[in-house]
Amino acid sequence: MLSGYSRAGILALTLMAAPAALAQASPRDAMLVSADWLKTHAQDADLVVLHAGDKKDYDNGHIEGARYMPMGGLALPQANGLQLEMLPAEELQKQIAELGISEKSRVVVYFTRGMIPDATRLIFTLEAAGLGDRVSLLDGGLPEWQRLAYPLTTAAPKVTPAKLAPLKMKSRVVDAKFVEDHLKAPGYRIIDARASMFYDGVQAGGGGNDKHLTGHIPGAGSVPFTSITGADLKLKPASELEAAFKAAGVVKGDKLLVYCHVGWQGTAVVFAARSLGYDASLYDGSFQDWSQRKLAVETVSVKQ
Repeated sequence: MLSGYSRAGILALTLMAAPAALAQASPRDAMLVSADWLKTHAQDADLVVLHAGDKKDYDNGHIEGARYMPMGGLALPQANGLQLEMLPAEELQKQIAELGISEKSRVVVYFTRGMIPDATRLIFTLEAAGLGDRVSLLDGGLPEWQRLAYPLTTAAPKVTPAKLAPLKMKSRVVDAKFVEDHLKAPGYRIIDARASMFYDGVQAGGGGNDKHLTGHIPGAGSVPFTSITGADLKLKPASELEAAFKAAGVVKGDKLLVYCHVGWQGTAVVFAARSLGYDASLYDGSFQDWSQRKLAVETVSVKQ
C-alpha cells in the first residue's frame, strides 16, 4: 500500500516532472552560465575563466582570475592566405595546456563590447578539441557582469600550464568541397552568418587585395550573427532562435553548414544552433576561401 498517495497520483506527479527534467537536460543549459553562477563559483579549484577580446579592455579591468585571449586565439592566423584556421591537434593541445586547462577543468569564456564571436570562436575550438562538455559562455558577457556591479581587477593571474592528454578531435570543420557537395543534399542546410548587406550582395566583404565576391553561397539561408542575442547581449530565447533558423529554411533534423567572412562570426551562429540541438559545423575558410576559389555565388534583388 502507498502511504499518502494513490498510484494514479504518483503517476501524475511523474508525468508532471518529466518535462522539467527534459528541459534541464537541454544543450542550452550546459552551454550558458549566468553572472550570478560565475560569481558564486569564482573560487572553484578547477575553474578556468577566459577573457576573449581586446588587450586594452583586459588591462582596464577583467574578472578576477581571467586569462586573456585575443581575437583569433587558439587559431592558425594567415594560413594559405586565410585569416583563421583550426590549429593542428598537437599545437592546439600545447596552447590549451599553457592556459592551465586540463581534462578536469571547467571553462567559462566571456566577451567584451558586445563582440560575442570573440568568445564563441574559442568555445567552438575547445569543443572541436573534445572539451565541449565542460565549456560554457557567460551569458551577456562582461557587460552583464558590469551591469550587476560585480568587481573587476587589473591584476593578471599567474598561470601554471596543465597536463593535458592528446586531444580527441571532433569533426566540426568542413571545407569548400564538402560545402559544394552538399549545396542541395537532403538533410543539409547552408547558413550565412554575415550581415544582410553582404548576404544580399549590396556590399562585398574583405578589402584591398582580398576583396571578396559579391553575394552568398547558392541556396544559403541568412541568420546574421547579430540576430542571436538581444539588446542585453544574452542569447535569445529558444523560441526566437528557432524562428530565425526556420525563416532561413532550416527544418528539424537538418545538419547545418555555417559560414561567414573568415570563420569568426559564424561560430556565434553555430553556438546558437547547437543550443537548440542542431548538428552544426563551420566552414572555417568561409567566404574568404570561397571567393579565392572563385566559386559560384548568388545575390538577392534589393528594392531601391
